[in-house]
Amino acid sequence: MIQELHDIQASAGAIFADLTGGETVPVSFGNDAAAIVATKQGVALYDRTHWGRIQISDSDRLRFLHNQTTNNFNILKPGQGCDTIFVTSTARTIDLATAYATEDTVLLLVSPSRRRQLIELLDRYIFPMDRVELTDLTDTTVTFSLLGPESTKLLEKMGVSELENQPYASHQLIDLAGIEVRVAVGSGLATPGYTLIVSASDAANLWQELVKIGAVPMGDRIWEQLRIEQGRPAVDFELTDDYNPLEARLLHTITYDKGCYIGQETIARLNTYKGVKQQLWGVQLSGYVAPGTVVTIGEEKVGKLTSLTETESGFFGLAYIRTKAGGEGLKVQVGEVTGEVVNVPFLSL
Repeated sequence: MIQELHDIQASAGAIFADLTGGETVPVSFGNDAAAIVATKQGVALYDRTHWGRIQISDSDRLRFLHNQTTNNFNILKPGQGCDTIFVTSTARTIDLATAYATEDTVLLLVSPSRRRQLIELLDRYIFPMDRVELTDLTDTTVTFSLLGPESTKLLEKMGVSELENQPYASHQLIDLAGIEVRVAVGSGLATPGYTLIVSASDAANLWQELVKIGAVPMGDRIWEQLRIEQGRPAVDFELTDDYNPLEARLLHTITYDKGCYIGQETIARLNTYKGVKQQLWGVQLSGYVAPGTVVTIGEEKVGKLTSLTETESGFFGLAYIRTKAGGEGLKVQVGEVTGEVVNVPFLSL
């Protein structure tokens, strides 16, 4: 079923590559410049099938997730959703996930290389009295993202207007061209758009329909460029055992008055006593420098570069910068190149 989707993408010029976790993704459709324009002026279509999808069901599902992650699940109603962070007992980041609550389940969209780890983690905390069931839907479903200012109009061409002006992560099960699709507000980046989750058996048909009515296929290479430009932290880069959600500035994912959960004591203490020693920022750079390079001011080490991309306006990176050193507007040295610390839209949500 996924092969049929890949065949259609290949016929449209897709170039495929295997990611670290072994997932095969279209990295480019040979139209990178057009795809970037589409995210700014039209609609781009990105295949996120390599991301994980975990379903949590049974009557204790909301309480269970409430106790496992940073956001407030107890207040979620069917059709609502949120971003949330899975952390270790010492509040180190494991993954940034998006949760969609339905009438009888919660569907988690998780990072590509974290699916198995999270299933094992969640399973470990299910006790005999808990009414919670985990189901891995990754191989039987796909996820697409629509990105760009014309995304709503594109869905309107398919007769869908129910989610216009709805809050982030609001979602509905909707008929798109005869295909049952869960459509959610939010592209996964700061760019306006939608996330679509559908059965793998319908993936090829839905992709074709979306392209037919004007969506421009976009490869993983441009997604990676956009996520760095916009400041979405990624696992193994900005989300690692070295950092916590407050340092990653994922403040919209944290509820401070929700009670106990894994890592809660550390996060509460950091927040109460202003103990965040470093924060994630964008850095506009004068040239190329490898991720992992130390950020300095004079002779003083103030941070580390975690991601790098090349954009129309030069090289741009993400870096953790010591809080005491400063923030937006700070002039820094990154290896042999100069840089300026700038804000990024994803971390300003």
